[in-house]
Amino acid sequence: MMQKSSTFDVLGQLAALRRYARALTRDEADAEDLVQDALLRAYEKRSGFDPERGVRGWLFSILHNVFVDRRRARRAEVERENHLAGIEPMAGEPAQEHHVRLAQIRDAFMVLPEEQRSALHLVAIEGLGYAEAAAALGIPQGTLMSRLSRARAALRAVEDGTAAGGRPHLKVVGGPDESSR
Repeated sequence: MMQKSSTFDVLGQLAALRRYARALTRDEADAEDLVQDALLRAYEKRSGFDPERGVRGWLFSILHNVFVDRRRARRAEVERENHLAGIEPMAGEPAQEHHVRLAQIRDAFMVLPEEQRSALHLVAIEGLGYAEAAAALGIPQGTLMSRLSRARAALRAVEDGTAAGGRPHLKVVGGPDESSR
């Protein structure tokens, strides 16, 4: 009767493991990776090896479980990618120019005379009607409309770039204003 030298003969099972891995993956490189991962897991779980069961069945079971785990992980990754592809991008156009423009408008709003600023705030920001805003300020509706007109014209001048004496507020380097100087 021939006696086995070791019941934990992993190296003797490599050829069978590779064949089974190729059958599962249908790709030589993936099969090699699968065998490597299965051997690593077998080494990590060697304390759970039952000599009664035999090393061959134990290794095939580990190889199969690693294959199933990888397939599930790939499927989950594809689902995540598909989900992410369906989400609208959170990033849009860069907001720097928008922030600069808003800061310019805010600054222009803050330097308006108080009566123009309060009239514009009540109508444009708070949404009051002309009659309500005029009553809140204690002025005639015509005066309110005149103040609104002057405030809006001052803000339009900032928007058009003609604030501060008819010259552009921002200088565009290399732009059309460069040659006019």
